[in-house]
Amino acid sequence: MKNILIQTVIFLLFALGLQAQNNQTTDLTVNLVNLKSDKGQLMVALYDQTGNWLSKEYMGEITKIVDGKATVVFKAVPYGEYAVSSVHDENNNEKLDTGWFGIPTEPYASSRGAKGKFGPPKWEDAIFKLDKPTATEIIKY
Repeated sequence: MKNILIQTVIFLLFALGLQAQNNQTTDLTVNLVNLKSDKGQLMVALYDQTGNWLSKEYMGEITKIVDGKATVVFKAVPYGEYAVSSVHDENNNEKLDTGWFGIPTEPYASSRGAKGKFGPPKWEDAIFKLDKPTATEIIKY
């Protein structure tokens, strides 16, 4: 009987430990650097899955640019895989302006330096893993 009780307690502790791991979150700091001007604003979006990439953000912020830099902090982001995309909205119209054939006329950048070839950057090139209480991503323009 004592062995069954010990095994039950160990199992419950193990199960609670897994549950605690699954509920962990991080504060993600995104530093955006090398912007060519402070004109306009910066739109920064965090995406949580490939099907939402560049269409439905998980979290988003709009911030000012100061001396060619900006910082956004996404609080309490659950551990997992994410990607960030940002747009330097130079004319403050809260969208990425495009020209002929849908080619962007405003600067944009993504996490991990992901660049698009004949289209937008791919999810696979931009994703990173969050698995610590705090994390920082640097996005260079």
